[in-house]
Amino acid sequence: MAKEQLEVLNALDVAKTQLYHFTAIVVAGMGFFTDAYDLFCISLVTKLLGRIYYHRDGATKPGTLPPNVSAAVNGVAFCGTLAGQLFFGWLGDKLGRKKVYGMTLMLMVLCSIASGLSFGHTPKGVMTTLCFFRFWLGFGIGGDYPLSATIMSEYANKKTRGAFIAAVFAMQGFGILCGGMVAIIISALFKAGYPAPAYQVNASASTVPEADLAWRLIVMFGALPAGVTYYWRMKMPETARYTALVAKNAKQAACDMSRVLQVELEAEQEKVEKLAQEKGNDFGLFTVQFLRRHGLHLLGTTSTWFLLDIAFYSQNLFQKDIFSAIGWIPPPETMNAMEEVYKIARAQTLIALCSTVPGYWFTVVFIDKIGRFAIQLMGFFFMTAFMFALAIPYNHWTHKDNRIGFVIMYSLTFFFANFGPNATTFVVPAEIFPARLRSTCHGISAAAGKAGAMVGAFGFLYAAQSNDPKKTDAGYPPGIGVRKSLIVLGFINFFGMLFTLLVPESKGKSLEEMSKENEGEDENGTAQV
Repeated sequence: MAKEQLEVLNALDVAKTQLYHFTAIVVAGMGFFTDAYDLFCISLVTKLLGRIYYHRDGATKPGTLPPNVSAAVNGVAFCGTLAGQLFFGWLGDKLGRKKVYGMTLMLMVLCSIASGLSFGHTPKGVMTTLCFFRFWLGFGIGGDYPLSATIMSEYANKKTRGAFIAAVFAMQGFGILCGGMVAIIISALFKAGYPAPAYQVNASASTVPEADLAWRLIVMFGALPAGVTYYWRMKMPETARYTALVAKNAKQAACDMSRVLQVELEAEQEKVEKLAQEKGNDFGLFTVQFLRRHGLHLLGTTSTWFLLDIAFYSQNLFQKDIFSAIGWIPPPETMNAMEEVYKIARAQTLIALCSTVPGYWFTVVFIDKIGRFAIQLMGFFFMTAFMFALAIPYNHWTHKDNRIGFVIMYSLTFFFANFGPNATTFVVPAEIFPARLRSTCHGISAAAGKAGAMVGAFGFLYAAQSNDPKKTDAGYPPGIGVRKSLIVLGFINFFGMLFTLLVPESKGKSLEEMSKENEGEDENGTAQV
């Protein structure tokens, strides 16, 4: 039957919103700000890297990254992120959230700087070192996903927990926005300071030598916000749920939370020990008990995140190609190198400002009012609808008079991704699993998402190419084109809507209620209520 809640955990569940909640949001959120900046800024500079390192004399178009190099530069951080999510998720349950939290942040800072210092005398040397450091940057970023979500969920009260976790994730929107703004500022300064002709006027002079510094500055800026928050991240105490339920140290949990909540709390060591001895509260990840209680939940969180990220990351990574197709970004040969960076960054910043950032914060406002399930189902539904609305009459949208309509529809798919599954897939895995497996299961769910991101990042670099060999980017085989790519993404979003039915609603419930940690098991192994 259901057991009485520990006083320290109940105090957290019913606590009024206080300064420490906002401190936790900012400290954890700056990690996500950096995550988003680092993962998305590379899409702003790939065209510039092609011009600098893969220029061919006499070519009618500027140099572009070869397909294998482009796929590696865009996707290698996702490989690192996936590995980091699994490793640090597991480590967070073994060593504690706080101990591992500092490691991930320091790795992000060092590798952001190192990515900008990529060295070598040849294009191969520079790209190899860039990919190496971006893999380890991704590894650190990966650890931030399960740890930030778990820490915020375990600090929050049950009334506004969804909004607090979503607010941490919403910092991604500001990271994407900042990436665009930094690229705009740096490219504008370099464009003004080092004037250059368009490529078709003078190919070799269109990319000034100083452009090699510009992309490095854009990439390295990501280290700044992460470094600033390192001190505060180290000052945060371990979460009470880890200390009491996993480390079994009720005295330390009560002491830490008394200081945070500024109230006296009883240690209740005997109750902690009694809970630890209860049958059914000690099962591991690879057990029949876990499969019975949480197997479908884990399938729901992994599958929806996987499908969402295929669509979400492929959109981000080939949006500059979509903007080119509809005329927002002129043909590359009509611009110099810094002008191209400026226009790509401007387009991405407008999308972030108009749809990405508002979508995240709509989720923050409404998640504890209408629930995670409804927001996720609604988000997938509208993403499906808008993808098909873009794809089926695609030729209509490419006409000059209809371009603004295309951008509005495209922005709405981003809006409902963020006021929808992009936020809820992050929130729910931090709420529905037991404390001793919470970080691990969130890491597994997030890693499934990054596997989807790799499908989007690698697959759609090829898929979005024109099926006319004469219209493909240099070095790419013909693909299925943007229109058919959007149709495929529409079906992916539809399946995301179906798998959402496996995900439980956690609005207004305590973490222990969702994970059934306060319930024993009867002789047949079924949970008692």
